Amino acid sequence: MENKVLIILNVPELDETYDIMIPVSRKIGNIIELISKFLIDITDGKYVVDIHKNLYNKESGYRYNNNALVIDTDIRNGARLVLI
Repeated sequence: MENKVLIILNVPELDETYDIMIPVSRKIGNIIELISKFLIDITDGKYVVDIHKNLYNKESGYRYNNNALVIDTDIRNGARLVLI
C-alpha cells in the first residue's frame, strides 16, 4: 500500500475544495493540524486555526476519531472529506 492518499477536502468556511495528499501513517488529529498549516499558507494567514475542528466523510457524515490512524479508516484515494 502507498504511504499517502489523495483526498478531496471541502472547507465550508473558505467556500473552497482542495486536492491534498495525506500520509496514511498519521493520526487524524495530526492530519487536521497539517491541513490547518496548509490552509494558513495558501490563504496568507486569513484561515483561523480552531482546535475544535473535525474531519468528516462528506458522503456518510461520519466524524473521524482524532486518535485513529488514517490507514485504519475508510479514507482512500479520492475520499471526499469535510473540515468543520
